[in-house]
Amino acid sequence: MTARKELSPGIVVLSAVVGGVSLTTGALLAVTSLFGYAAGAWVSPESLSPGLIGAAMAGVAPALLTLGRARAWEEVRSLVLPLVIVLVGLFAVSLLNGRSLRAIEGGPLFLALFSLGWVAVLGLLALGAVGCLAAQYRRPSASPAGPPDGPAGAATRPPGVPLPGWSKPPLAVVGSGWLGIGAGLLAFPGFWGALVPWTVNRADAQGLGVWALALGVGVLAALAEDDLTRVRPALRAVPLIALAAAVVLAVHFRSVDWTSGPGVSLVALVTGLLATGVAGHWLLSRADRRTATANRPGGA
Repeated sequence: MTARKELSPGIVVLSAVVGGVSLTTGALLAVTSLFGYAAGAWVSPESLSPGLIGAAMAGVAPALLTLGRARAWEEVRSLVLPLVIVLVGLFAVSLLNGRSLRAIEGGPLFLALFSLGWVAVLGLLALGAVGCLAAQYRRPSASPAGPPDGPAGAATRPPGVPLPGWSKPPLAVVGSGWLGIGAGLLAFPGFWGALVPWTVNRADAQGLGVWALALGVGVLAALAEDDLTRVRPALRAVPLIALAAAVVLAVHFRSVDWTSGPGVSLVALVTGLLATGVAGHWLLSRADRRTATANRPGGA
């Protein structure tokens, strides 16, 4: 039996707020991109990059809106830690590339106001995320001692559903791939941005890098947890992000150099992300069915 931290109300509220904002803003960016318009907070040479950022935002929203179903911090940290990376990272990228913002570059009034709102809301959410995360880690772990049906007993449990051995090498490859690409785009956007198989500027490269880094951290965190019951919220997000990104990429098929090495790598990484989510759901549902059968009267 291992002690667990109770999930703080701040994390639940933060995830609900970010989920609502991500759903609306992400849908705006993704849908406008599908029609060939770049509606991002900064000026982009093509509509594909803001469309992918919007797809990731919309894809993660359902998982964030249902995160309150969890009871312990260990069940959500593989989703919350990448969320904090995205909020702080996108806010930093927006400030570092302030001259590219629509409000500075000029253009339609709606997009200029959108860029100002983007920076303001991101700043508030990033500050709130850091504060909620700090408060969560300051919460004491529940003591393993105590009555089984009491608060302490509810916060402890035996090991859940470990990852099968065959799944760990692919998970490590997918997670490391996203992590490495994200770190490269963030730290060296000039070099790594030139390798992206469509046209990007510095802000695009770093914005995509934030999401790639967060995806890598999320996948590797799931690998470190080694327990499917602890990554259930993250499993809701992974396949939706992959599918939403695939739709945007399919619509912009002609804009991507699919025959290049980076193009092939992109297909592999998105496919790996989708396979990770699908396989995780299948394994977890199979374990849930076994548990339900064992708990049924007369079950084995």
